[in-house]
Amino acid sequence: MKILIQQGRLINPANNTDTITDIYIDNQLVSAVGEPPAGFNADLVIDAHDKIIIPGLVDTQCRVRQPGYTHKANINSETNAAAFNGITSLCIPPDSMPVTDNTAVVALIHHTNQKAGNRCHIYTIGALTKDLAGNHLSNMGTLKSAGCIALSNGLQPFANNMVQRRAMEYAAGQKIPVVIQPYDPALYANGCAHEGIIATRLGLPPIPEAAETAALAKDIELVAQTGAQTHFGQLSCARSVEMIRQAKKQGLPISADVGIHHLLLTEHDIGYFDSNKSTIPPLRSEQDRQALLAGVRDGTIDCICSDHQPHNTDAKLQPFPSAEPGISGLDTMLPLLFKLASQGDLSLQQAIAATTINPARTFGLPAGEIAPGELADIVMVDDQCHYTCDAKNFLSAGKNTAFQGWDFSARAVSTFVAGKLIE
Repeated sequence: MKILIQQGRLINPANNTDTITDIYIDNQLVSAVGEPPAGFNADLVIDAHDKIIIPGLVDTQCRVRQPGYTHKANINSETNAAAFNGITSLCIPPDSMPVTDNTAVVALIHHTNQKAGNRCHIYTIGALTKDLAGNHLSNMGTLKSAGCIALSNGLQPFANNMVQRRAMEYAAGQKIPVVIQPYDPALYANGCAHEGIIATRLGLPPIPEAAETAALAKDIELVAQTGAQTHFGQLSCARSVEMIRQAKKQGLPISADVGIHHLLLTEHDIGYFDSNKSTIPPLRSEQDRQALLAGVRDGTIDCICSDHQPHNTDAKLQPFPSAEPGISGLDTMLPLLFKLASQGDLSLQQAIAATTINPARTFGLPAGEIAPGELADIVMVDDQCHYTCDAKNFLSAGKNTAFQGWDFSARAVSTFVAGKLIE
């Protein structure tokens, strides 16, 4: 099918474009931007004169809960929520059940996505160790051949630092990226809130910054030792941003992301034990939030992710320390990006780059830009609408949002995935 998206405001950070133009789609690919290709006759013309056109968002951390946790969500529900909210590529971690440590699980995930209609692209992150147990290395070469874009041990600890070193060495030899969320379980010590005045006032078990930064320091040293291309996920501390900044200056092969909620919320938002604000890592201080924003602005932090973790209602109906951590983020990702821009925290180019071309380049994905010959993953955004965030309207099975009642002014009105209009 040939489609013409007419006179939209194209924001394409891959080449710093911000202009009113036409986009021509032929089958799965963008065939031209601006001038029509020879002999192009559109089967469908879409008037976008008052809309913003951006590449489909690429989410570097999204749990779809399938296989294994379908009482919370599934691939059908979450890819539907992603596509209708402008997210066209999902990178899913290996902590499913069974763990993504073999080709059968990888094949199952992709087959399930195909049955669900391929509403968005799913990219699997394989397990670094068998069953994520931290003892024996997975068959990394086989996982890479099966299509895994990276390897991770999630939040599961390694048996010791030598196992982690060997895993990173082997991944470097296989030329496959490693994804690490810096996490020291001993320093977390069953905590549930940032170690600060709010945790003290509420009597909540604290999580010190060192639970992240001590692990990050060790991990950076292992990157230097092994040369493994390493992506650090879900950073939350000012000190972490500075450590990544210095490591990049030293030329280490690293990148990093931050969950979007850490750019908008702080420990004060916990209020009186609001379990929807329970996250790992925890919401930190305003100083940390500002440092994370500065890291995105100067490129220290490459990507912004949803860190989507849908939960069933019972998981959040517990006392704050017992509630399962995590926020359902697919339905709020795009409007929150535009809120960051409208508040002046980031420019619109910076916000879009951190969720399109930057993650695509980080993991070598065929996504993130609108240009001739590229996959037509395209989102049309209405940035002049006004509505109130209400979890009852979420397409995700997870209604556990931290942004209930927030005012939003942007939403995806049309999403194309590989040239197909999602309906």
